[in-house]
Amino acid sequence: MKVHILGIAGTFMGGVAALARELGHAVEGSDQNIYPPMSTQLETLGIALRQGYLPDNISPDCDEVIVGNALSRGNPAVEAVLDASRRYTSGAQWLAENVLPGRDVLAVAGTHGKTTTTTILAYLLEAAGRAPGFLIGGVPEDFGVSARLGGPSPITNHQSPIPFVVEADEYDTAFFDKRSKFVHYRPLVAILNNLEYDHADIFPDVAAIQRQFHHLVRTVPGRGRLIVNGHDARLAEVLAMGCWTPVERFGFDPAFEWSARKFAEDGSAFAVCQRGTELGHVHWPLLGDHNVLNGLAALAACAAVGVDVAAVLPALEDFHSVKRRLEVIGECGGVTVYDDFAHHPTAIHTTLAGLRAKVGAARIVVAMEPRSNSMRLGAHAAALAPSLELADEVVFLARPELPWDAGKVIAALRGRGDAVADTDTLIAHLRAFVRAGDHVVFMSNGGFDGAPRRFLAALASA
Repeated sequence: MKVHILGIAGTFMGGVAALARELGHAVEGSDQNIYPPMSTQLETLGIALRQGYLPDNISPDCDEVIVGNALSRGNPAVEAVLDASRRYTSGAQWLAENVLPGRDVLAVAGTHGKTTTTTILAYLLEAAGRAPGFLIGGVPEDFGVSARLGGPSPITNHQSPIPFVVEADEYDTAFFDKRSKFVHYRPLVAILNNLEYDHADIFPDVAAIQRQFHHLVRTVPGRGRLIVNGHDARLAEVLAMGCWTPVERFGFDPAFEWSARKFAEDGSAFAVCQRGTELGHVHWPLLGDHNVLNGLAALAACAAVGVDVAAVLPALEDFHSVKRRLEVIGECGGVTVYDDFAHHPTAIHTTLAGLRAKVGAARIVVAMEPRSNSMRLGAHAAALAPSLELADEVVFLARPELPWDAGKVIAALRGRGDAVADTDTLIAHLRAFVRAGDHVVFMSNGGFDGAPRRFLAALASA
């Protein structure tokens, strides 16, 4: 079969492309914005990429068009597909029909930490010899690809279900299916990491998101498991709507079924306890309390499918996270440069808190691009300045088309922030005041015009 993927450069749809290719399909795709790391993965797989949503970019001999949720009615490619009565589906539905049947699905949901937790879970299952399949919304450094089918485990017989770990997004599925993507996955084990208001372009309030999370809860069987952040009141409200599956809570409270006790303030070392019994210690390169919770959730999910947690804990010492999660892309002249995906105030704050705990009094400089739909709509504007309180300096990319006043955020930073209109000015501004010992963090969920590596190159040429 030959498929065309509309929106192929997105982290989810790029994973769908990789799985379709592994299943033996001929795969092509198009997108409006194509940038690393997904473009690099697709090119490595030999998948033809076409720029723009032009009807002619879809080959006439394609058997099916898989439509990403970034496309809506009025898009030229969508209109051409509908007018020609071509066969089409969503990425989530394609995954549910072509990859997930017969597998033990482990789904990772939550406003924050989905990609990192999914990656940790897949890594632990691999360390346990389970050879999992996975679809991750980013490129994990330990696997090199964002998605794979997985195979029969070398330690179990070939009749055992292959585990499949999927990042379970609450964003809607497609222009023709407004349910959250995660309702398609029917997991045996579901992690509910946290729940906050986000996606202001499709959800009117947090209650609407909670309703979608409860739809996910309804699909988890009684023989399965719900792994739930015990500190999150909104998740407790979701479960109060009705729950038919055993629940295990995780967090820092020793009363929870799974708890962590930190040995290092920056979250790089902690003990793991199950129902009050210490199973062992984790020493790893990740930072922050949020990552301690991500790791704890992944360990609990592993235990739910029979993995000996104590046996796999040492593997986390060699774990490498996902690209663009506080990823160090280089150091020049004593300045360390990071590329980070954080785009919600909570994620911004927790990421900076972890870095601050590690670097102490060293200066942290943040370059921020408000790119997500919620950011562009101003849904998080009031919370931005408080989320950046641990940064010493902030350079805010306020493009002319930003529909809200970034000046209020800059004013709230009390002399620690500046706004610029384009990335060339941002890079020049950073070069003017960074000094040896600084940690410069670029934060955006988009390409940021390649600013992190352009800045590193600018430092090298100085």
